[in-house]
Amino acid sequence: MDGYQIFLILLAIYLAGLVSIGWYFTKKQKSVTDFWLAGREIGPKTIGFSAAASWLTAGGILAVIGFYMLLGMGSIWGFVAPNILALLIIALLVGKIKNLPSITQPELLEQRYSSAMRAPLGIIIAIVMILFAVADIKGLALVLEVFYGLSPLYAAIIVALAVSVYVTLGGLSAVVWTDVIQFTFLAIFTIAMAFLAVGAATSGTVDVSAVTVSELFGNVDSTWWNPFSIGIPLVLIFIVAIIPGWMTEQDPWQRVWAARDKRSAQYGMVLGSMLILVVFAACAVIAIGLNSIYPGIAQMGFPMGMAEAEPALLKFIVENFSPLVIALSAIGLAAAAMSCTDTFATSGASCLSRDIYQRFIQPDATMKQMLVVNRLSVLIIIFSATVASFFIHSIIDAIHIATFIASASYFFPLMGGLYWKRATKEGAFSAMVIGAVSQIALVVYDLTNTPPMSTAYLETVSPVLMNHGVVVGMSLSAVTFFGVSLLTKPSGQVNLAPFFSEEAEKLAIKDEKEVDESDLEFTGFLKNISENVTGERSHLHLHLRVSERLDWKKTIGMLKSTYPAWVTPSGPDSVYRLTHADMLSCVSISRGSNADEIWMAAEPRVESVRALKKEFFIAYGEVASVLEQMNIWVVTPKRRIKD
Repeated sequence: MDGYQIFLILLAIYLAGLVSIGWYFTKKQKSVTDFWLAGREIGPKTIGFSAAASWLTAGGILAVIGFYMLLGMGSIWGFVAPNILALLIIALLVGKIKNLPSITQPELLEQRYSSAMRAPLGIIIAIVMILFAVADIKGLALVLEVFYGLSPLYAAIIVALAVSVYVTLGGLSAVVWTDVIQFTFLAIFTIAMAFLAVGAATSGTVDVSAVTVSELFGNVDSTWWNPFSIGIPLVLIFIVAIIPGWMTEQDPWQRVWAARDKRSAQYGMVLGSMLILVVFAACAVIAIGLNSIYPGIAQMGFPMGMAEAEPALLKFIVENFSPLVIALSAIGLAAAAMSCTDTFATSGASCLSRDIYQRFIQPDATMKQMLVVNRLSVLIIIFSATVASFFIHSIIDAIHIATFIASASYFFPLMGGLYWKRATKEGAFSAMVIGAVSQIALVVYDLTNTPPMSTAYLETVSPVLMNHGVVVGMSLSAVTFFGVSLLTKPSGQVNLAPFFSEEAEKLAIKDEKEVDESDLEFTGFLKNISENVTGERSHLHLHLRVSERLDWKKTIGMLKSTYPAWVTPSGPDSVYRLTHADMLSCVSISRGSNADEIWMAAEPRVESVRALKKEFFIAYGEVASVLEQMNIWVVTPKRRIKD
């Protein structure tokens, strides 16, 4: 049995395990929240492993080792440090992010500003996620080409088929749990390779003289260890260019929303950053070993040496190990590719399905229809990334380009909207458009004027223009955001309420109705509510079936006009009874699986569940009353009294 056959057998076993996880969770997908946010039940350890796995790409690992070999610790600012710092910053923002009643960032910005933000931002995020996924497919393609001489087409097929199957089956639940497995494979692989590379470098068996471990690390030039060897100005440029885009990526925010509580999200993000640190530390050790084994690579310098440095680990594995070890290494790197691709596919697809299809094409789509659209959207993202992987050649550049577009287009509208009341829809929209257009133009201009394997053209003009001029793109976005916001009318209270509790308090309508807890109608109603406590919140759900197919737009219109407490801050698919500053605690309604169903839900804090159940009962009565005005009756649960 040759090495390639061993790889195929191991790959089949591995993929069967991933698909079985997806199949297990497919039976639990009953709503959009279940599909995209895993029912908001994910614990801190799972969040941590998933956050780490989703940011460790196969191509990124190989590129990081190459950068270490050529530039030493000074290279950490281009990929390593931003990964770690971005997750730590998100951990600090959890308190603000977690309580926002959104599934996607475009939905969040519609709530904050206007519906005009939602579709453009949804498209931008989808494009960014596609570019990130390209880097994973390219990375696995490099692995399979070096190991087995396979065409890049095979890597694209493996990633596309595997990820599309288990993600479309299980949604985010499948993603986070397969991420745990995939990170474990990747961590074992990198740590094992660190020991093996050091062992080979010190044994003298690979065309180099034998040295001790202390000599190996002691012989490393002191400038290699200096993380600021590239200069403080360039460090600051990298931080400004990369961290804003990564700390506002949708995929870690989805994990925050999916966490069972604030503490789980915070601990998970911190754990994720520490796990990433472990893998990148192992990569640094690998690079030191490979520099000793292949001393000629470092002498080539950057960027010319990247063509040899990036696949150096793969070359080392092929030259020194058995077909079984090579196959296991391929599985470890395939795990890295899939763990990121599945994350980017779910994030990008959520924008296509919820922010474009449901919001603008079919607002009255049922949950059953949305689950189908969700799965089709995942396939679209993966197919697009697969096609794009044949046209984009640089792994790390694909990651950086996607990051720079994100930083320049929506960093200021998003973060400014969370913390600055004076931000307006005109300022946010203008900043998003100008930032995205200017950054894309800078990237295209830079790439078309840069010869292969050469320093980027804009960087030769001025260091400030390095990273495809992202500092310029972000500056234009910032000036536009703050300038236009100050010149235009402030946002209304409905837009500010989800983000600023004092504004929500002003807008919230206090219930004047009283509910007698001994009333038989109320006690009977409580038996129909399903309750599930996860962390600091209790999840209340009630499924209503009515006598005929609903005209959703008409129903919501009548509900809002009859009872002013009901609002639609992000379209008719998200309807809230605004009675609290904390909108997650407010009763909400959405379409059910079928056209004759309404789903009611609320996520109150555990200590306020008793009072919220009374509000749930009042909200149920208001919905039923409006339906009766339309000659539609609640079939289940049966309503015995009227307002």
